[in-house]
Amino acid sequence: MVRVPNLTRAVAVEAVRNPLAFIAERWTPMPRTVQRAALAALVMAVVIVVTGGAVRLTGSGLGCPTWPKCTDDSLTNTSEMGIHGVIEFGNRMLTYVLSAAVGWAIIAARSAKPYRRGLTRLGWAQFWVVMGNAVLGGIVVLVGLNPYTVAAHFLLSSALIAVATVMWQRTREGDSAPRPLVGKSVQQLVWALVAVTALLIAVGTVVTGAGPHAGDSREVERIPLDWENITRLHAVLAWIVVTMAFTLWFVLRAVDAPKDPLHRTRDLFLVLLGQGAIGYVQYFTDLPEVLVGLHMLGSCLVWIATLRVLLSLRERHEAVEVPGPGQSTERVATRA
Repeated sequence: MVRVPNLTRAVAVEAVRNPLAFIAERWTPMPRTVQRAALAALVMAVVIVVTGGAVRLTGSGLGCPTWPKCTDDSLTNTSEMGIHGVIEFGNRMLTYVLSAAVGWAIIAARSAKPYRRGLTRLGWAQFWVVMGNAVLGGIVVLVGLNPYTVAAHFLLSSALIAVATVMWQRTREGDSAPRPLVGKSVQQLVWALVAVTALLIAVGTVVTGAGPHAGDSREVERIPLDWENITRLHAVLAWIVVTMAFTLWFVLRAVDAPKDPLHRTRDLFLVLLGQGAIGYVQYFTDLPEVLVGLHMLGSCLVWIATLRVLLSLRERHEAVEVPGPGQSTERVATRA
């Protein structure tokens, strides 16, 4: 059996003062562990968006009418609040699960060998976005689901997904200088695609703010715009994104680009087609809650797929795996 070292006062003080450094000195995660931790944070960032949509679509946005407590007298929901209180409070509790996933990603990144400052900073960036969005979520409740704050809440969640996607990609790469795989004109086209996709998502929040799903059965302020017109603008932007994705795929084929950008562009195109189909069906069927929820999930997947196309335009060498205690194998650096 392996003898466990005694916990001295000096060691305990060190662990309290800098717990991340304390863990990093005693644990070296495998690269796959770091990748899975980053992926878990990304998955939870998407889950929190979908469950937040469920809160709105079930009319539970004010199931807990105050914040940070659920009521003035109770930290948690009460039986008198019914299912709406359960749904709203449950979504609040998922924030802790998201925070745990982000914390795990930070610990894994900080403990990786060699130390990767950029990767760790991406983890901390997620942490601060989560904290900021938690406060903004409380403000959403306190102002009675004001549609502008609801839109900001969703956009900040999209920012979290963006950072989580970048971190997930970076866990599978090294820290060498990126080498472009395509020409500058193709890069500019992809950046334009990213910009229009971001605009598409932003306009989608306006559609939601002007639409019928206010988030609660009580009277809730709506954005004073014609819902039909803003929905048509959203659809036009969606077709522009689809056209740009198809054009990009055609250009990549024409210039004989590497497989990774080509495959990710194909994936984006397929996700866009699925998202567009859901969007049109929900529009012509009077916005059933299930389809609206699927459309919110699709929005996250479109955003991730778009960012993955951008990140595929360059390559870095993977980090060399540092053998842990008792290991003698070495891993030769390969292309990401």
